[in-house]
Amino acid sequence: MIKWSPFQYHGTTYDLSHLHPFQMTVTQQRTQAKPERNYKIQVFFSLHCFTKSKKGEINVDEDLICSDNREDRIFDFKRYELSKNLRNIVQEIGQKRCLHTGHGNYVIIEMLNEQQEKIQYEVYFKLSRGKNLLNLYIESAYPRSNDAAHKSGHKKKKPIRFTILAYNIQAGKKIKVPK
Repeated sequence: MIKWSPFQYHGTTYDLSHLHPFQMTVTQQRTQAKPERNYKIQVFFSLHCFTKSKKGEINVDEDLICSDNREDRIFDFKRYELSKNLRNIVQEIGQKRCLHTGHGNYVIIEMLNEQQEKIQYEVYFKLSRGKNLLNLYIESAYPRSNDAAHKSGHKKKKPIRFTILAYNIQAGKKIKVPK
């Protein structure tokens, strides 16, 4: 389990404990045709939730470099601030509709206020079977932008409820990607 250490920059400490792994239960409500189902889920957050790529960056301040066991990235103050919303977003994921990315993962798009301005916040995740639970890995989260690197076409795809994803993954069923 990845427990992120606080990030230090120029005498300021940026607490990352809100991105420590946690467990939760998502309940799929009973319907006339289906019983109530509970999904025990272990949640993990990646480095990408509070950092950005070094690609294309010039004169990177080495004090802003963050690393995990796979890569080095740049601490991003905006992503960090927005990441404080992730735990609440994830805890409400059972009521969310998710979009296929076409790359084996999914995205939910939240509307957040930032200085009285609404922004679209994209949260990318993978859901997989673990031992007696599901693993929800938040791969990345960042505000939607119009630049080519982060431009998204996810709105065009048909959404799928998170509880359907959870059921199918727990049951080992293949999930069809809409065309």
